Amino acid sequence: MLARRLLSTWPMLRNLARARRTAQWAELKSILKRWLVSVLRPGNRSSSDGIGGNNKSNPRPPALFRMAAGYWLSQAIYVAAKLGLADLLKDGPKPSRQLAAATGTDEQSLFRLMRALSSTGIFVHYRNDCFALSGLGESLRSDVPGSLRAMVITLGEIHYQAWGSLLHSVRNGSPAFNTVFGTGLFEHLLRDAEAGDAFDKGMADVSSMLACAVIMAYDFSGISSIVDVGGGDGTFLQKILGVNPEIRGTIFDLEPAITKAKQRLDGETVGGRCSAVAGDFFDSIPEGADAYFLCGVIHDWSDECAVTILRNCRKAMAQNGRVLLVEMVVPDGDASCFSKLLDVNMLVMTEGRERTRAEFSALLDAAGYKITKIVPTLAPQSVIEAVPGTSELTICH
Repeated sequence: MLARRLLSTWPMLRNLARARRTAQWAELKSILKRWLVSVLRPGNRSSSDGIGGNNKSNPRPPALFRMAAGYWLSQAIYVAAKLGLADLLKDGPKPSRQLAAATGTDEQSLFRLMRALSSTGIFVHYRNDCFALSGLGESLRSDVPGSLRAMVITLGEIHYQAWGSLLHSVRNGSPAFNTVFGTGLFEHLLRDAEAGDAFDKGMADVSSMLACAVIMAYDFSGISSIVDVGGGDGTFLQKILGVNPEIRGTIFDLEPAITKAKQRLDGETVGGRCSAVAGDFFDSIPEGADAYFLCGVIHDWSDECAVTILRNCRKAMAQNGRVLLVEMVVPDGDASCFSKLLDVNMLVMTEGRERTRAEFSALLDAAGYKITKIVPTLAPQSVIEAVPGTSELTICH
């Protein structure tokens, strides 16, 4: 309806008629066609993409433009996370001047940021320039389960900088991160304490959510011991052990991560059933467990490196042991799926990749396993269960 009203106005018709006699007509016609398709497409009046909400007096720009400008929103969310605005609003609405004073920012500039984020549903804009936290924005708080604040910060800093050189990765097939920062991701995180801390906190928050999804989806019966390979600060494993009192566990990672894990273990109560061991999974892995969890580990590495890690797990596991990968499984064809965009992130950040079911099967086969189950969870990730030798594949629904 809006498009018809605009096109029926005399000035627009007059200008279009005039343009038809100029060299710009072909270009104008093409742009107009794309604009009309965008305006008239089903669901165009929603603001689900968060860029430029639509209303009668302020129609949205073309869909492709909104997609290309997506980083405007991502960086605005990053700044809100970095400033801790959600934490400041957890007890109720506050005026922008009070928020500016608390964050040491320019009042008018902060107001403009908050107004923009309110238009996307992250904050709520009241009269007298007061702002409140929305349900969506709750995840930016640092003190809530499922917090995404730390992850948003690491995405807005090292990921954002590396993605600026995506063209390098596409042209050369190598991580743009290494070119931007002069070293690989994990080396940089060890060297830059602030970046490493934000990354570790973000991964711990994600691990906590993934653990809950895995707990609800996977059958742990028959497992008495677990090694969490690349387990970071132990968040994932401790969640698993917390609801499976018959299982003992070991967190295994490099020394810096294990130091943090031991600090967490001092304050956690899992009945003394969890230990933390430092080491390098490219060399060897603690022996004798029934199950070896690799949560978001394999996608960080090339096929060659991933096979080495998986073979080391196979050497270490007890008889009748299993390996459990918590990873996204990329669907075949052109189905829309976040894993396909995450795969490009892995191209930019590391030498890893997201994999299809067939690629996981080939990878595990090369390491001496066969997939026995792929268990979907409430998260985008699935649990891929594999055992040494030959077994039949089961897809759980």
